[in-house]
Amino acid sequence: MSRHTPEGSVREHSDAACRAPRHSRVQHLITADESSLAELETLLATLPICSTGRVFVEVPDVTWVCDLRVPARMTLTWLDRSVRTGAPGTGRPCPTGRALARAVTAWADEMMCGEDDATRVHLLGGYLGTADIVDHLTERRGVPFESIHVPERYRLLVGD
Repeated sequence: MSRHTPEGSVREHSDAACRAPRHSRVQHLITADESSLAELETLLATLPICSTGRVFVEVPDVTWVCDLRVPARMTLTWLDRSVRTGAPGTGRPCPTGRALARAVTAWADEMMCGEDDATRVHLLGGYLGTADIVDHLTERRGVPFESIHVPERYRLLVGD
């Protein structure tokens, strides 16, 4: 894959280029749950080795945790619902999508704070958590709809 520089020359995007200290890296925010692990593996396989960012995966319990290959500069976080609660103070079990939405909104508030933020967002998790995350990113963080990738079947990014 090659890229054009502002001067018009072509720069190769290769493993060697990715290891260069001044190579610009794209930050990614990727989410998934137990229903989208195959999609997640496919997406992760397409990322350049120089990718940075965070992968959040919500699962029902620890038995769902598996070995996922992520680029070295990315952090993978497993969110086990069985050890989390629902709304604070209720003592209820954590509903599907809640742990994912909590973790991602906290991460986004900390890491996606610049006006020129170009984080690539891929939300593969279930509908409920994904809808909450899309709302947070677009309404509170000002992320444009067109820079968020969600499964088409959710119809979350359809303009009014």
